[in-house]
Amino acid sequence: MVSASPMSNKQYTVDAYVLDTLMRDLVGHDHRASAFLVYLALAALGDTRPRLSHAQLAERTGLSKRSVQAAVIHLAERDLIRPTRSGTTDVTRYEVLTPWRRGAEPAPGP
Repeated sequence: MVSASPMSNKQYTVDAYVLDTLMRDLVGHDHRASAFLVYLALAALGDTRPRLSHAQLAERTGLSKRSVQAAVIHLAERDLIRPTRSGTTDVTRYEVLTPWRRGAEPAPGP
């Protein structure tokens, strides 16, 4: 379990695969640390399939909006998230995928 901050009592459960393998793969191999941060931020929201703009994700992660956009594209290409929009101006809804699990289920909630 990882505490959200010293002032918060929130705790999140992270699959061992995320820290042992996915982090090394995204940060070390792909050189996409921003993708790892975006994945963690989305996974922390649970399986609620949140609707977030790139600006909101940038604020949550401390990244630039452009870095978030690139991270979202990379994560979608790697089948780690499934972003969907009903229209071109609609805010994106994200489904966090866990392809290392059988059936590529959504990530568990906090």
